[in-house]
Amino acid sequence: MSVVDHNAIGLSPRISEADVADYIALLKPRVMSLVIFTALVGLMIAPGHVHPVLAFTSILCIAVGAGASGALNMAYEADIDAKMSRTANRPIPRGRVTPAEATAFGMTLAFFSVMTLGILVNWFAGALLAFTIFFYVVVYTMALKRWTAQNIVIGGAAGALPPVVAWAAATGSLSMEPLLLFLIIFFWTPPHFWALALFRSDDYARAGIPMLPVVAGPDATRLQILLYTIVLVAVAFAPWPLGYFDAVYGVTSLVLGAGMLALAVNVYRHRIGSRALRATRKLFAFSIFYLFALFATLLLEVVVHAVAPSIW
Repeated sequence: MSVVDHNAIGLSPRISEADVADYIALLKPRVMSLVIFTALVGLMIAPGHVHPVLAFTSILCIAVGAGASGALNMAYEADIDAKMSRTANRPIPRGRVTPAEATAFGMTLAFFSVMTLGILVNWFAGALLAFTIFFYVVVYTMALKRWTAQNIVIGGAAGALPPVVAWAAATGSLSMEPLLLFLIIFFWTPPHFWALALFRSDDYARAGIPMLPVVAGPDATRLQILLYTIVLVAVAFAPWPLGYFDAVYGVTSLVLGAGMLALAVNVYRHRIGSRALRATRKLFAFSIFYLFALFATLLLEVVVHAVAPSIW
């Protein structure tokens, strides 16, 4: 007769059901794609020449660092992700990955991304990447998100740092241009995420997250979206008259800014019913296009300068 040791069974190692797709999802690939693009622009507009291998290494490390932040964010927020329809299908709420596994995964990626950037490129860029990961995970995720309605405003600094890190990787220093890119993303973040929060406010309320629409109400949020959009349009336009970016960028920023501002005004005006919902969804969608097109213009300027300098 055999004896079954139930305690031993309970202590046996868990066999993970996760596959590659689950770990890719932990990296927040949509967020990572925006990080990669803004970092690439920061790298490309930097003065001087960067060896292609070092340029690729820099962008890869920044991308992996962003993925590490996403994994650590999901590990810490597993409880609230399970309560929100927008995030309930993530790997941890579905039981595909445990918080401990996500934490180990994120910490490993964070360590190797920072060390690789520091050793192979320069330690200033490595230190900035480490600070970016720390700010997103500790300051935003752990300290701000559950405690203040200003979480996305202050925490937005983490999402605005990738082009700064990339510039530092290319030059070993900082200058006004990457700081201007930082400010553009910083002031873009509140209207972008508050538009999302307006039509997802029930989700945030259910999870107990003090997003602005939950704490201050939708009308106050609409006003804040409008005010931040006004500042954003001004900040995004400023590099042209200040002489940092060319006229094509300046005109593009005005056209895109007019669209962004018109949609923000629409969100402010329409406050109930399906028109209000459509207005917030349109602003959220356009805000993504706005940032992409603005940075794409800077990238285009660099390419044209390199290929046919006499045209510009």
